[in-house]
Amino acid sequence: MLRPILAGMLGLAALGTQATDWTTPAEATHFRTTPSYADTIAYLERLQRAAPDKLKLVTFGTTPEGRPMTAVIASGDGTFDPAAARAAHKAVVLLQAGIHPGEIEGKDAGLMLLRDIAVTGKWPHLLDHVVLVFIPVFSVDGHENSSPYHRINQNGPERQGFRGQSQYLNLNRDYIKADAPEMRDWLALWRHWLPDFLIDVHTTDGADYQYDLTWYTEDPHKLDPGVSAWQQALMDRTLPAYQKRGHLASIYLEFKDGRDPTRGITNFGSGPRFSTGYAALQNRPALLIETHMLKPYAVRVRAVYDLVQLLLARIDADPKPLLAADAAADARVVARASRPDARVPLTFKLSPESTSYAFKGYEFTVTPSDISGAGWIRYDPSKPRTWTIPNWNTLLPDLSVTPPAAYVVPAQWTAVIDRLAAHGVAMQRLGRAATVTAGGYRLDHPVWAETPFEGHHMLRTVDVAPVTRTVTLPPDSVIVPMDQRAANVAIELLEPQAPDSLLRWGYLDAVFEAKEYGEPRVLEKLARDMLARDRELEAAFRQRLATDPAFAADPRARLEWFYRRSPWYTAQDVGAYPVLRLDSAGLGALRSEPADVDRAPPPTPDL
Repeated sequence: MLRPILAGMLGLAALGTQATDWTTPAEATHFRTTPSYADTIAYLERLQRAAPDKLKLVTFGTTPEGRPMTAVIASGDGTFDPAAARAAHKAVVLLQAGIHPGEIEGKDAGLMLLRDIAVTGKWPHLLDHVVLVFIPVFSVDGHENSSPYHRINQNGPERQGFRGQSQYLNLNRDYIKADAPEMRDWLALWRHWLPDFLIDVHTTDGADYQYDLTWYTEDPHKLDPGVSAWQQALMDRTLPAYQKRGHLASIYLEFKDGRDPTRGITNFGSGPRFSTGYAALQNRPALLIETHMLKPYAVRVRAVYDLVQLLLARIDADPKPLLAADAAADARVVARASRPDARVPLTFKLSPESTSYAFKGYEFTVTPSDISGAGWIRYDPSKPRTWTIPNWNTLLPDLSVTPPAAYVVPAQWTAVIDRLAAHGVAMQRLGRAATVTAGGYRLDHPVWAETPFEGHHMLRTVDVAPVTRTVTLPPDSVIVPMDQRAANVAIELLEPQAPDSLLRWGYLDAVFEAKEYGEPRVLEKLARDMLARDRELEAAFRQRLATDPAFAADPRARLEWFYRRSPWYTAQDVGAYPVLRLDSAGLGALRSEPADVDRAPPPTPDL
């Protein structure tokens, strides 16, 4: 008797599910609009109530304007925490949308996909071996700052969110510097789950062409070889099936000349301020999806839906290669610390060699403009055209460094230590003061950008010279060993010549500022005393006067010239980079000092 009753209950449940209208808000308007954040969360809450064994909503942070930041954990069997996912050998995929909330296809595609996974039964086995962590809107405050005038280049929806969050920060330039509260909350989510694969959904600006979607992965030189190989294989195997669904897709299209696409494409460079570049530092593969801004919004949402579904299906069918590639990449970074000849690239340059690429575009004309004084490019979508164009996408390592056995950050540089902790970099704290002799850098001739970028006047150029320094470290200074999986993150933050180092972002600008100065009447006497003692100094001064008219005409500069060559100035240690580099012997000696246990990263929210 039990079996017929159970069958009847299941039948009623299925009937109830079918009778419920699971049309998403965007579908309900035929993709004319995209829902507010409140309506988005309300729809997700309905899904969760209908399928609590497959979906769990979590709050992982709060925006500057006080809005909750929501993620959805989706699993085929109710695996909702990372420890359980690891124990079951499931791959963790982080899918995020709305970091630029005017580019919001990922949100609406994600709502449709979660519905079809958890409720309608269209993809009942898509998450058997995958746990999906889905962020429907990353920049929530920016999403709610909605207007029809935020995306002049874009074809719908009717209103779009704003590119910056409420403090006018672009979150997709913030991964490594982590200024925004939203990014620090995201980093806590990343540390909690340590995803195996990241998918970040955007919309293009730029040229017109035939493709529904373009995609970008980091250059192989920026990635562990195994991670790079897995990533390439994933795209090679997925894209044919994607095109069978009626989509045209291309590699990311960064044109050398925006007024003539036929001149070729190049690599935009990425870097750890961006999502894919940051994932590479964390030894993880990542995919940037860019739907084409001029395609109808419905086409763009479907383009994301289909690609993400196919990617998940491919990973779910065999997660072992991804898990193995990530684990091997972590192990290689740890093992690298024992190789004194290891080199880590900090900067990259375009390869001078190009390959051919079949670009599917549209006929275009360029006419002189009496408005701008430049050429005005206009496309004709009624005339598709395929050109063979040069592709300069390959990057080559440029400036490289040999990592130390460990870095040391003096306790007073709290902004540096806090950023390391936010990224989950393992550290040890000194229990008492210690004097060390270690490698370091002397910095000189800094030049800052004239205009701000993401709230900073970035350090554009600086002369960097290696030096050996003896420093007494105060208690609570931190040792940052390189035999850890997050070593590449520490290198990017702490090496002064790294493009996204904390020095470049301006967190250590104070080291360039002399705090003491000399009165002109005192410097007059100092200069005469120095000239009387040093004939070579006198010759150098006379030479500078003869060859530099601006210097010769500036009384303060002439006196400062002497002051900077005196012990009164050098005692201030202007330009001394505070982060030290320990070799293995120095690390061993410092570790013998009393030290606390590994410094814990900031607490992770209850996810």
